[in-house]
This record gives sequence, C-alpha cells and structure tokens, in this order.
Amino acid sequence: MLIFKGCGVAITTPFNEDGDIDFASLKNHIEYLIENKVDSIISCGTTGESATLTTDEKIEITKFIIKQVNKRVPVIAGSGGNNTKVVIELSKELEKIGVNALMVVTPFYNKATQKGLVNHYTEIANSVEIPILLYNVPSRTGLNISPSTVYELSKIKNIIGIKEASSNISQIAEIFSLCGKDFYVYAGNDDQVVPMLAFGAVGVISTIANIIPHDMHNIVEYFENDRQKSVDIQLNMISLIQAIFNEINPIPVKYALNKMGIIKPYLRAPLYDMEEENQKILFAEMEKYGLI
Repeated sequence: MLIFKGCGVAITTPFNEDGDIDFASLKNHIEYLIENKVDSIISCGTTGESATLTTDEKIEITKFIIKQVNKRVPVIAGSGGNNTKVVIELSKELEKIGVNALMVVTPFYNKATQKGLVNHYTEIANSVEIPILLYNVPSRTGLNISPSTVYELSKIKNIIGIKEASSNISQIAEIFSLCGKDFYVYAGNDDQVVPMLAFGAVGVISTIANIIPHDMHNIVEYFENDRQKSVDIQLNMISLIQAIFNEINPIPVKYALNKMGIIKPYLRAPLYDMEEENQKILFAEMEKYGLI
C-alpha cells in the first residue's frame, strides 16, 4: 500500500517560551504546509524533537495534527525508540487515534545486531495492522540497516517501505536492487532527492519542506515529465539546504520558520539558539531564495 507519493514533511514541534507545546503555531504551520502542496505530514520525527517529547505528548501532538489535517493529506507518526516494548505500546496507541502509517527509526545507543533489528521490527509489525516505514539514519542512531536486512523486513506484509538517510548511494542502490518496486523508498536527505528518484524512490520525507514544501513537492512532480526542471529545482536549493543543516537539526529550520512568521523559535534543551554567525548565513540564504 502506497501511503503517499511526493513530498512528506517531518514537521517541527513548536514550543512556547515555557517549553509547552504551542498548538496555535502548530495549526498555522499545518495550514501553511497544506496550502503549499505538501503530500504528507510526519509527526514526532527527528525534526519534531521526538527525543525530548514524552509518550503522552507524542500522542497529543499526533492527535492534534490528525484533527487539523482532516484527511486532506496522510498523517504518519514517528514511534521509534530503543525499547521494543515501549515502541509497541506507542505504536498501538497511535494506530488507535487514526494515523495512516508509522515511521519507526532504528534503536539508538543500545543499538542492535542485524538479527536484533529483524526481531525488533517483526515484533512491532506484528503488534499493529497499519503500514510501517523503516527509518535509517545512522548519523543520528549510530546504527545502519544493511540492505539484506531491509530485504528481509520487506517480506513482512505491513512493512511497506523505508526513509533512507544513510547518504550511502551504493547502499541505497542495493536496496532498490533487492527489494523491487513494491517496496517504497523515500529520500531521507534533502540534497539527494533527484538521485533517489532516479533509482525509483516515490518521494522524500524532508526537513527543508517545512519552509519550502511547494518546491520539494515539485521536484518529485516534475521528475517524470520534465526531468531537467526537477534537477534545476534541486540544484537551486542546495545552498539553502546547506544553511538549514549548518547546525543540529531542527535548530536552523525553527529559526527560519520564526523569521517567516510561522512558529516561535523555542527549542527544548539540550538544543539551544543558533550561533549568531550561522544565523547570518541562513538569513542571507533565505533572502536569496525569496523567503523573506
């Protein structure tokens, strides 16, 4: 089952100055994204600061997004973690509130062997009926899902695809070679969307789409019929992407959204405000891109 094709956004979690969730800003952000052609919204991922959200907050945020979206685009919820039992409990609750799919990052810190990953994901998949996307981001977790493990997991009925953010093009090519067209791959790095589409990816799950959802949607839309236009859009955003990742995600993208008047700039510790020099770099790239 294909959940979406095109641009999915790993949405930020806006906070008030006291650290509480800013639902008014979240509402504004959701409407901005949908108005600008986003194809799916992913809650409580890395960009949503999932590491500092409680289980109850993850459910509350996702429930709010589902209600506000009102079936205009699919909603996918991040439910991954490094305790299989806790992941299963959260996944079941998210299924109950009506998410269209789950995105499950690999375990971090304690990590796992490849055999352990198969067991981890199999137990989670068997606990719910909704579709699951694997999420591979070794730079964050310290753990890589090998292509052969992805292939093994692709045999499970409701594990339908992967957000691949390893940056390893050779590994990504092997995943496509092993898993075939019925396993849906999403680019996990904003600067590699076109190369991934060339291999057969069906879209991207993006950070920078928080601020330029329309353009990220268009990269995927144009790829089939106007490939050069797709390439041009990708290349035009490269310097903006570099600026959005000049500090730990989501520090810069929250700065950018605040400058655009969409959300407040607050983060949860241990994340803190951008260095002034990096702010200047990002602000200049946003001006050049026409965002401010």
